[in-house]
Amino acid sequence: MSYQTGLSGLDAASTDLDVIGNNIANANTVGFKGSTAQFADMYANAIVSAVNNQVGIGTHLSTVEQNFANGTFTKSERPLDIAINGNGFFQLSNNGALVYSRNGVFHLDKTGAIENAEGQQLMGYTPSANGAMNTGTTGPIRISTADAPPVATSTIAASFNLDAQAAIPSGSPFNPSDPTTFNYSQQVPVYDSLGGNQSVTVYFVKNATGSYEVYAASGASSTPAGPSATGDLGAITFGNSGQLTSSGKLAFTIPNGADGGATTQALSLDLTGTTQYGGKNAVLSLQPDGYGSGQLTSITVGDDGVLTGSYSNGATLALGQIALATFANPNGLVNLGNNLYAQTTESGVAQIDAPGSPNHGVLQGGETEDSNVDLTSELVNLITAQRDYQANAQTIKTQQAVDQALLGL
Repeated sequence: MSYQTGLSGLDAASTDLDVIGNNIANANTVGFKGSTAQFADMYANAIVSAVNNQVGIGTHLSTVEQNFANGTFTKSERPLDIAINGNGFFQLSNNGALVYSRNGVFHLDKTGAIENAEGQQLMGYTPSANGAMNTGTTGPIRISTADAPPVATSTIAASFNLDAQAAIPSGSPFNPSDPTTFNYSQQVPVYDSLGGNQSVTVYFVKNATGSYEVYAASGASSTPAGPSATGDLGAITFGNSGQLTSSGKLAFTIPNGADGGATTQALSLDLTGTTQYGGKNAVLSLQPDGYGSGQLTSITVGDDGVLTGSYSNGATLALGQIALATFANPNGLVNLGNNLYAQTTESGVAQIDAPGSPNHGVLQGGETEDSNVDLTSELVNLITAQRDYQANAQTIKTQQAVDQALLGL
């Protein structure tokens, strides 16, 4: 026994206490990963060949290994709180330098960039003009607060029930201003290319049993619209079962609204699902496409990392996609503090891909990942490390007593 052996034990126990204390201190740090100090024994090189006579000369720190297992997840009220369920790290830009983190607490800065509390910007993919994600390279994700552009209505998908017992209208010919010339009407909002809206009214006129003529009129004045002056879109017919026997798709055009959009607007009325049963005339479904411009009202994060914006006009648009980085050896990453890691030759090159890709976890929006430190286990480890320290201190005291006895001979 020597002072070196005891001192190495004291140093090891002190390091173990430091690691355990750091785990305990970060028990409430979002995304923190607990560490364990690993030690190895030491032998003098001069007596390596004396296999049966080797006496150890203490211990040394081999590595501090982090546990990258998931922590538990806590729901929050913030849409940009994001947890990673599985492998991976958020890729962040630290003034151009790439760093990595498991802490998914983000917010928007004044430019619309998504950043963490330290100002590092979240990296990911941006959508192209057609909405597809450009996955060739990652860059800082910026959320545009501009209004969603309008989309012109092109199809009016609608289904109705037309009363099979209704009489043929007494008034003739058809006049949208005269209710006696039609059996049923329904108003539908439509949008032009600039987001201007006007209404189109669809009219049904019973010709005979199982046969209706369909008309349309647009604008506040209810001026008939369509390929002919009367706005006649064509006839639809029903069989004995009350189901459509003719095509339910009718094409027509309407004049442009007052906002300077296209001169005319082509529309398609899809009456698939319309029935003729005994009972009241009624609308069963009414789903015109298109919408006006709208303001961003909320953002959600999908498990695939796609950031979806919801707008006041009912539209939803993909605003970007978060990318995740995985490493062949996560323990090879260098810990920079502030929940940040940097790539090293030991960790291997970052493998960037969308969440849900092979070996990449998925995201949980509106949640945070808690520290994976188990306080109960750490407190037990703390007591063990304290006893280790005290025991190694005792070996030094014993060595001192032996030396004193030798000096007293």
